[in-house]
Amino acid sequence: MTERDIPEEHLDGYARILTDACATGRRLTRDELDALRLRGERAAEAGLGMRALVRAHLSAAQDVWEGLPPAAAGHLLSVVEWAVDAFAEGHERAQRLAIRQEEAFRREFIDDLLHGRSDLGRLAERAERFGLLLARAHAVAVAQGREPYDDGYPVTRHVESSLVARFGHRRILLTTKDGRLICIAPADEPDVLAFFAKQAYAATDGGQVAIGRPHSGPGGVVHSYEEALNALDLAARMDLNEPVLHAADLLVYPVLTRDRQAMADLVVSVLGPLQEARGGTKPLIDTLAAYFDTGCVAAQAARRLSLSVRAVTYRLERIHRLTGSDPGDPVHRYTLQTAVIGARLLGWPDQEL
Repeated sequence: MTERDIPEEHLDGYARILTDACATGRRLTRDELDALRLRGERAAEAGLGMRALVRAHLSAAQDVWEGLPPAAAGHLLSVVEWAVDAFAEGHERAQRLAIRQEEAFRREFIDDLLHGRSDLGRLAERAERFGLLLARAHAVAVAQGREPYDDGYPVTRHVESSLVARFGHRRILLTTKDGRLICIAPADEPDVLAFFAKQAYAATDGGQVAIGRPHSGPGGVVHSYEEALNALDLAARMDLNEPVLHAADLLVYPVLTRDRQAMADLVVSVLGPLQEARGGTKPLIDTLAAYFDTGCVAAQAARRLSLSVRAVTYRLERIHRLTGSDPGDPVHRYTLQTAVIGARLLGWPDQEL
């Protein structure tokens, strides 16, 4: 856009203000400055760029200068400076207000999208403004690090710029919620979330990323988001240290705790006798967990626990004597492992069952 494309309404009265001020050598009045600020706001609302507007004001000032007597022309530069500064102030104020309004609209949309609090039909219409077609299936990835992140944080900007550089402006939405990075992508583009997970893991200095399963429709985003959150919560309770968690791989855990009372009964019945052990229950449960996680190889479990193999073997024998179940026996192993998983899911023995 050039200065010739600027509508006259945005320069209306400008030449008169310059001429009157130069005629007496005075400063601009408060009313004149307020009028210029208001025109700046309206120009911003009309979508006019500041560079073209400044050129238009300088061009108009040139026309005024040519008609001024020499004594008045010397004051013109100062008057133009005051006038353009007031106009630019109004333009910037309108821009800041528009940005805040857009940020508020975006945040409201994100909250409604991730919590399903809005009419789904209306939500789908609003989603198109942000490049999402909610009629399609989507999956959600959630990344958390050692500290909370917000939209304007360097980590967020770095991950977003990496996604844009790799995939362009596809139908991807990157945002933050409750201090976590969130990426929403179409289900038929799994490479997007895989790339997001890699970038987020690096940017958060070893954080953890969970990816929900794909689901269709406006409510599908909520479902996938909740699965990702549950996977992160599960990882914390189960000491799962993998950098990337897939909710589809963790479905067995909610199945095990679907009947909470039955699982609590199993934990207390099988592992309850460990409470009699000197040194407490937790070291023995940690030993069982490491033993099962390493495929029942005592040497690997010992390395994971920073113990000697003899110490691990002694603990396993102690568990056998207290519970009557042998971790090395395939028949007993399944019961013990299920009870250990249940104990970690239910927070036992720290929490009373």
